Amino acid sequence: MQGQPKENSVFIHSGVVSHIDGKSVIVSLDKNVHCESCSAKGACGVSDSASKEVEIFDSNGTFKLNDPVQVTLKKNLGQKAVFWAYIFPFILMISALLTASFFVAEWMAGLLSLFVLIPYYATLYAQKNYFQKTFRISILRI
Repeated sequence: MQGQPKENSVFIHSGVVSHIDGKSVIVSLDKNVHCESCSAKGACGVSDSASKEVEIFDSNGTFKLNDPVQVTLKKNLGQKAVFWAYIFPFILMISALLTASFFVAEWMAGLLSLFVLIPYYATLYAQKNYFQKTFRISILRI
């Protein structure tokens, strides 16, 4: 078990281990009372509903069903996730729209700007192992 992380450098949510499958642990996150005052609750997605599940890889295999845990994610990794999921696709789509509008009709430029997202998200999916390593979520027993 690691030491308690600094509150201002990470997002912390409490939860319970709901499922274990090999080295994969699924944690059901509780509705966090701190979400109401959090400045990132619009981008986080955890504050939207009463229960969310997160899959975390546990190489030690030390967790058991119904263990109370804390799930932590570094804040700078949350900002990177927002960039790759929302900001970069928006920039890509607007660039494709502006470029295509010089060469084709307006309706076709709009369709092309939407279709450019298909290879983008397919590439993200193909690189999911890289992103799982990059966006490492930590789990701590309470």
